[in-house]
Amino acid sequence: MHPSEVLFQGKRQPLLLPACDHYAGSEKLMRKSMALQQELGPLFDITFDCEDGAAAGSELEHAILVAQMVNSDDNRFDRIGARLHDPASPHFAKDVEFIVGGAAQRLAYVVLPKVESAIEVARAIDLINQHAQAAGRRSAGPTNLPVHVLIETHGALREAYDIAALPQVECLSFGIMDFVSSHYGAIPASAMRTPGQFTHPLVVRAKLEMVAACHAHGKVASHNVTTDIKDSPTVANDAQRAGAEFGFTRMWSIHPDQIKPILKAFTPRLSEVNEATNVLSEAMAADWGPIAQHGRLHDRASYRYYWSVLQRAKLAGLALPEAAAAIVHLPDSE
Repeated sequence: MHPSEVLFQGKRQPLLLPACDHYAGSEKLMRKSMALQQELGPLFDITFDCEDGAAAGSELEHAILVAQMVNSDDNRFDRIGARLHDPASPHFAKDVEFIVGGAAQRLAYVVLPKVESAIEVARAIDLINQHAQAAGRRSAGPTNLPVHVLIETHGALREAYDIAALPQVECLSFGIMDFVSSHYGAIPASAMRTPGQFTHPLVVRAKLEMVAACHAHGKVASHNVTTDIKDSPTVANDAQRAGAEFGFTRMWSIHPDQIKPILKAFTPRLSEVNEATNVLSEAMAADWGPIAQHGRLHDRASYRYYWSVLQRAKLAGLALPEAAAAIVHLPDSE
């Protein structure tokens, strides 16, 4: 049996996405991002921004441009998504019409900002599916158009579990600046950046609740931006803390210099990969029964953890040892 069958026994495996989500909102930055993705490979996603990161006043033209660029030959890996306007915006329907309707077959996902409830997300998904289906993309099953949702309002945080439970939602992202701003001064501006973003009780609570909602439903939890644009040590520190202390598995980038530090922070270390390889190799030899290694008991519970380590290493493009590569490239039994 394939490890995924043994370890998850018919349950859906937790979703995995590239650890970095790079945002770009102008044509110049979007093209620069695509060139970098061509150079590095599909190790990071790109999100073309139609909302806060884009210029105001030419929303329709920008939506058309986004669709054209997603459909272009420069989108080599089909790992580009788009952040639409929020569902309450007068521009939302046009975004869906021209971006989803024009590029549904090539879009990696769409992002919904500033939502207030699971019902609002579900209604937005219905509209997205109408246009995606008309453009030839199925609106159900494994080929549907994934939806990412920003958790940045009081209502969205309150219903984070219900939003994460929606089948088409694959990722929740924490929008720290809007979340802090929504408290109208009750949370200081220092909580938008390090160290306050990791210590202020209201921000910590919000992050933990969102991450818990994601992991409860096998979805991806994406951390907010680091606003110190070119400060690589701060970016690396934020990414490391977001993963190790808060359980995030993905993080936003808003400058090309932030991409590599984020990827490095979320990529398993070689020592972790080696440990996972040794444990899983013995587990396979024991037909996935319990084993003892270095005086420690391992069974299917810990095997699931080590399996995820190898999957994340593979996704990050890490050069895997031969034994590890043999495990993660096992053919499915289907």
